[in-house]
Amino acid sequence: MPASQHQSPKSDIEISQAAVKRPILDIAREKLGIAPEHLEPYGHYKAKVSMDYIKSLKSRPNGKLILVSAITPTPAGEGKPPPRSGSRRAQLYSARRRCSACASLRSGPRSA
Repeated sequence: MPASQHQSPKSDIEISQAAVKRPILDIAREKLGIAPEHLEPYGHYKAKVSMDYIKSLKSRPNGKLILVSAITPTPAGEGKPPPRSGSRRAQLYSARRRCSACASLRSGPRSA
């Protein structure tokens, strides 16, 4: 991270607005193998998975869940994104199919 970020940190909304979003249908298909007919889109970036699809997974073994409920940031805003990003990066190397989503009260939901 550049030293200038520490001297004049970006606000949560600036970081959120600079993020490049991908359509949820693309993410569901490419990362999770969920076909578009099993999704109910809510705009371009959110969707619900159909109950029929969820029930069709009953015979498969359960996956693993990592839940981070809260992290208190420092006054400079550090502490929240790094552990969250670290968890996501760890998932990239540990599983074939993975998905993570997080919500920040100030900047809205994000996914990767």
